[in-house]
Amino acid sequence: MSAAYDAIVVGAGQAGPPLAVRLANAGQRVALIERKFLGGTCVNTGCKPTKTMVASAYAARMAQRAADYGVVLGGAVGMDMRRVKARKDKVTLDSRKSLRDWLDGAKNVTFVEGHARFRSPTEIEVDGKVLSAGKTFLNVGGRAVVPDLPGVTDINYLTNSSILELDELPRHLVVVGGSYIGLEFAQMFRRFGSEVTVVEKGPRLAAREDEDVSEAIRDILAREGIAFRLKAECIRFRRQGSDIAVGVDCTDGSPEVVGSHVLLAIGRRPNTDDLGLDAAGVETDQRGYVKVDDELRTNVGHIWAMGDCNGRGAFTHTAYNDYEIVAANLLDGDRRRLSDRFPCYALYTDPPLGRVGMTETEARKSGKNCLIATIAMTRVGRAVERGETEGFMKLLVDADSRRILGASILGASGDEVVHGILDLMYAGAKVDTIVRSVPIHPTVSEFLPTVFGSLKPLT
Repeated sequence: MSAAYDAIVVGAGQAGPPLAVRLANAGQRVALIERKFLGGTCVNTGCKPTKTMVASAYAARMAQRAADYGVVLGGAVGMDMRRVKARKDKVTLDSRKSLRDWLDGAKNVTFVEGHARFRSPTEIEVDGKVLSAGKTFLNVGGRAVVPDLPGVTDINYLTNSSILELDELPRHLVVVGGSYIGLEFAQMFRRFGSEVTVVEKGPRLAAREDEDVSEAIRDILAREGIAFRLKAECIRFRRQGSDIAVGVDCTDGSPEVVGSHVLLAIGRRPNTDDLGLDAAGVETDQRGYVKVDDELRTNVGHIWAMGDCNGRGAFTHTAYNDYEIVAANLLDGDRRRLSDRFPCYALYTDPPLGRVGMTETEARKSGKNCLIATIAMTRVGRAVERGETEGFMKLLVDADSRRILGASILGASGDEVVHGILDLMYAGAKVDTIVRSVPIHPTVSEFLPTVFGSLKPLT
């Protein structure tokens, strides 16, 4: 069997469905192929389920701290993990259904379930059926890396996907990997009541951040009772009865950590190894990411790659922006480019870290004449009122152009406050614009003019 289309979209993550509908609304016949669940990582194993569980963990933490706010609860705070999971599942399933209903109502879009593989640059096979098109768009996402560490095949380990299926509380969760995914799960399960140890090969957490940010994150999590084993040079695993012994060989402390569960949070890899990209002539880099230009085109002119599989952003918002770039160039006559995008993301610990643009380390290496300003969250009235005073803000500005270079906001509402800075950066506004603004009191954002007004040379 075979079928011809104007366009084929492979993968129904954050970029694929909206592009399929836009192309269809422009009069093109589109096939949208998905081998598993609609919504991709965000809906099924990423943002939606994890942030739903983060919300449960935040509620648990506030209940634990109730007395600090003068609230009297009767009895100890406990967790019903089955209800936590059920709430998470509902959010995911509702999102998935909403997406399916939207696609079912779209004209000129044919939804195809199955695994897609290229047979040629213009042909894709799905479970024996051959689809052809003049344009193909890849939105196949990524998955957790399972490293070839000694003993890893001898244990039952968890990944960011499988840990979401737990309906019981781990007695002692050992998180291997001290970056964003690992830290979010570490704090989440600690607040649920598990003993938690984070094992990290490097000397500090969240290594892409500035050292002061990394240290502040560690201090915040340590105060909640999370243990850390850094500089773990020889990570290995072995069974110890019903538990798992994780070898760390750290400079300090016991050479092993024994836990009931192990979460591998060591990174992600693109889902490109089983697409038959060789048959299409599509080039990938050494890690399997599809190489793309500034418009998301691959080396094969009629094939594009969007989202996690292109290695140009590992977030829902960057995947959706990939769709916007492709649609603008193909359908709107609007020249949009990847290089126009400012890096921005958040770490959803509590308090969260909002990040945009350069770090201080990157600013120092840039050779620019830079200014810097910081403020501790203990000085922010709204944070004091909420009893959430951990963290700080750090802002960077180009002294010559007066343009904002970047910000790190670790603190209450940091993931929201950072957007005011991001908007100014996209507007190309000078820092004086925000210094002269009159923000609402009491808010966390109201301190941005004050902090920007205290800039000093970065020495």
